[in-house]
Amino acid sequence: MSTWHECVQRSGSLPEWPYPIDYDKENEVVTDVMVIGGGVAGLQAAVNAARMGVKVAVLERGHAKRSGAGGAGVDHWHGAVTNPCSKVTPEMYTNACYESMRGWTGGHVRYIITRESWDTLLECEKMGVQIRDVRDEFKRAEFRDDRTKLMFAYDYRSRHVIRVWGYNIKVKLYEEAKRLGVNIFNRMMPTSLLTSGGKQGRRVIGATAVNTRTGEFYVFRSKATVIATGGAGRLFDFSPEVTSSSSMGNMNSSGAGEALGWKAGAELVCMEGSGPGRLSGYAYAPYSMANAHNTYHGTPIVDAEGKEVPWVDAFNRPIKDQPGRFLPSEGQNFILGEGIGISRYLEQFRNNDLTHDLPERIRRGEFKLPLYADLTRLTEAERRCIFGMMVGNEGKTRVPIYDTMTKAGFDPDKDLFQAPVTLPEGYAHSNFWSTGVNTPPTIRSLGGGGFLVDWDLKTNLEGLYIGAGGNLFGGGCHGESHTTGRYAGRHAAAYSRSAPEPVADAKQIKKEKESAYHATQQSKKGNGWKEINAAIARIMRDYCGQYKNEQTLNLGLRLLGELKSTELASAYASNPHELGRLLECHSIITVGELVMKASLQRKASNSILNFQRLDFPAVDPPEWNKLLPIRQEDNKVKIRELQLDFHLKAPYVSSYEENYQKHCMK
Repeated sequence: MSTWHECVQRSGSLPEWPYPIDYDKENEVVTDVMVIGGGVAGLQAAVNAARMGVKVAVLERGHAKRSGAGGAGVDHWHGAVTNPCSKVTPEMYTNACYESMRGWTGGHVRYIITRESWDTLLECEKMGVQIRDVRDEFKRAEFRDDRTKLMFAYDYRSRHVIRVWGYNIKVKLYEEAKRLGVNIFNRMMPTSLLTSGGKQGRRVIGATAVNTRTGEFYVFRSKATVIATGGAGRLFDFSPEVTSSSSMGNMNSSGAGEALGWKAGAELVCMEGSGPGRLSGYAYAPYSMANAHNTYHGTPIVDAEGKEVPWVDAFNRPIKDQPGRFLPSEGQNFILGEGIGISRYLEQFRNNDLTHDLPERIRRGEFKLPLYADLTRLTEAERRCIFGMMVGNEGKTRVPIYDTMTKAGFDPDKDLFQAPVTLPEGYAHSNFWSTGVNTPPTIRSLGGGGFLVDWDLKTNLEGLYIGAGGNLFGGGCHGESHTTGRYAGRHAAAYSRSAPEPVADAKQIKKEKESAYHATQQSKKGNGWKEINAAIARIMRDYCGQYKNEQTLNLGLRLLGELKSTELASAYASNPHELGRLLECHSIITVGELVMKASLQRKASNSILNFQRLDFPAVDPPEWNKLLPIRQEDNKVKIRELQLDFHLKAPYVSSYEENYQKHCMK
């Protein structure tokens, strides 16, 4: 088999497009529930809707068998507090997240996640995902419960984060969806949500999309719709040759779901929130370098002379022995664990970690670079679990890290694992491979914001539900995506049973089709999608970076508008793949506008949202301790104010469990 470069060199030209192109063909699909996004959240939504006996279709940008941020696997599952070994309740877990974020997260979504997480994981087990040490490889280990054969991470006493063999979790979900008769449409780029009468803010009754291999146009009519897409991964930066293998996220994510919802009139919240682009890909491949964080939690770190870096608890008190790294300390009920989509941890829920003054001690010469992970200092069970079971199952690590290093001769029983050599401040966070000092400070990552939903995970638009981690206010990461997708799928299916037939507006479809194919009719001298994406990212970095004011935000909006009406309007696509990438640029630029418009509305700086207004420097003033849901009506921005604990106020009741029982549909 020839490589791409060999093919071009041999023929002297690019190969012909290998699929038949038919831009004029229009296909109609009618279904009860349509799911936009075929990642783990989308397939969970599809599977659980199909189990309720309704007809389900999935619209997926890639191929649903392996696509999405969770497609490469997972090694530990958060929030499974109802498992038989857990000492944490759903209320305890939800309150820990909510209080850590000082209310700037959707408590109702957190409760739904933690109330159903264990049940969702049990369903994955029935599909063929291994969640227990069934071969007794780790029998009698401190992190294992020998009765249930479950294995735990972070907090060995409270036992609510479960280690799993999740390398095949996406494949098993895909197979279950196919078994249930879910109609999966791969290689589809969504372009719009269809609404009743074609009006913004009305009931969602389907979507339009373009097949990025054949170029065919699709009209989906559905009684209910679930958005289960990822975030806008290329909003602040576009340099795929640099970042593709070293980003923790999916570089194909274009914010399509948020863009579709925003244009249709759905409410979003906290879209002004962001953080440093630490996981954006400027450091090293995920988990490829020595560190003591997340999958490698508890790993001993030594300097060039073998001197071990001390560990401290959440209150910065020394931890005297290795077992203490995996236990709550005095003053803690339990440890939440890393990777649940919150940016702040109160001390009473924070992880144990390497000493916080490591950068200063490196500067003083107390620890000499380079640093190393010395897995030999762990017990055999811990060592085999971290570099074996966990690195062998975590997303983006099974083949590029575990297989590559093992084949190259790395032996954790005797070899040291080097950490990156970087600036001293790069060791302030124990996740050394993602060190933020390598990322330009203007590059941001959106976080914490997303669609505002009710206790049914329904938006303000009738017929539109959200099941995802990254673009759902209150969502999280891998396990949370499964759980919210599962929950949203049930509610969408129930709604579809009594919903009226979807009647699409012919004028809206015609308009969307003309817009979708605009780039195929432009001059070949027009810009390509890469230039457009790079321009969007440049504008976002320059005008919507860490520090903002009204002037820069308005200038940024003007420049994004000019980019749409000039370079993007004249951009050219020579085949359906390029067309799909240009349509992604439309999504990315829409999310950029949404972020800037949301940023203009919050006239105060906010520590939790990492939001800094130079013209409103007061941080966390009490009068701005409120959510500002944002939507479009007649293409004009509409804002309202909402209490942080709205999910426990009328029309809801003040109890998490009572609200859940009223809405869970079990």
